[in-house]
Amino acid sequence: MHDQMPSAAGFVASDPDADWGLPGWTYNDPDFFDAEMAAVIRPSWQIVCHESDLARTGDWRSIDYVGESVIVVRGEDGVVRGFTNVCRHRAMRLLDGTGGCAKKIICRYHAWAYELDGRLTGVPESRDYPMLDKASQGLSPVGLEIWRGFVFVRLDDDGGPSVAAMMAPYEQEIEPYRFADLRTITPAYMRPRAVNWKNIGDNYSDNLHIPVAHPGLTRLFGKSYAIAAEPYVDKMSGYLVDKPSVDPWERFYQSHLPHADHLPEANQRLWLYYKLWPNIAFDIYPDQVDFMQWLPISPTQSVLRMMAFALPDDRREMKLVRYANDRINRHVNAEDTWLITRVQAGMASKSFTVGPIGRSEVCLRSFAAKIRAAIPEARLHHAPPPGWSKRPRTVRG
Repeated sequence: MHDQMPSAAGFVASDPDADWGLPGWTYNDPDFFDAEMAAVIRPSWQIVCHESDLARTGDWRSIDYVGESVIVVRGEDGVVRGFTNVCRHRAMRLLDGTGGCAKKIICRYHAWAYELDGRLTGVPESRDYPMLDKASQGLSPVGLEIWRGFVFVRLDDDGGPSVAAMMAPYEQEIEPYRFADLRTITPAYMRPRAVNWKNIGDNYSDNLHIPVAHPGLTRLFGKSYAIAAEPYVDKMSGYLVDKPSVDPWERFYQSHLPHADHLPEANQRLWLYYKLWPNIAFDIYPDQVDFMQWLPISPTQSVLRMMAFALPDDRREMKLVRYANDRINRHVNAEDTWLITRVQAGMASKSFTVGPIGRSEVCLRSFAAKIRAAIPEARLHHAPPPGWSKRPRTVRG
């Protein structure tokens, strides 16, 4: 873990291309995609579930991304561990689906058996394998961190910061929301998007499009929408205005949002948005908390993985407000999908190389600087010859 991280401004100040966005070719180039998966996505933390989803011994949840399937499971000792979902014999996928409960993990190909802590304990006809060492053939572990009740995994450990370290600048803001006490109200579901993963994240942190493309959010927030960038976290926020909206769902939410006793008065009508490097977002409302991650599938295909959590609350008005919240954000999501689909198409135009980033676009500047630091080829306005990601790399500006 990095004990002392550079500031977001430090990332940008050290970047000679700080006034420019990422070139269009980086949003559709297969070599750049391969480089990103190795340098950005595999070493990054990905949310899997809430710890309460693993309440019992043997409870497990899964996440599939970058060609890997990962499971997290609670062992008999109460510890939650993460493993790749692969048998060490013939690479058989061990567990299917998004979750369940198991006493042991048994391969349905040749019946190799693994304990919940990953140990290999059962091999039929084990004497037939003269080189077999059960102690070294347990399930392959992945990095795991539990932050405020949420379970994160990462495939590669590059020495980068923990989730707790990345979120440290906002710990006091998040504290009142009692993340550890949240419970799942909407299990993880997937939505495909025909865009590069970066386009989704860029749009999430783009402050300038709110008054142009999101009339509903503008009606709700007025002029209170604000953004900020910390080293590995972008923050957006807005306060609900008192003026009743012309939209019925927005107006219902404004007028019926019940008091949340666990929140300070300043947060009763506050919507908070955080984007965790590089591809996770969580939206914090007085009534619930939504998580979303945009998982890369190919240079021009991604999938949104979304889920929602809330504190137990059986009040009828809270249930109705959460439904109104969903209706509002479905509309916002549809607007964003329309936007990013057209941006993705434009990125393929030979007329577009790279566009400027305004100084007020602090989140976009921070993200682009980190991508360029991880993959120096992102400084090039045109793609190198095909195959560059597999050859020794020399980058010129």
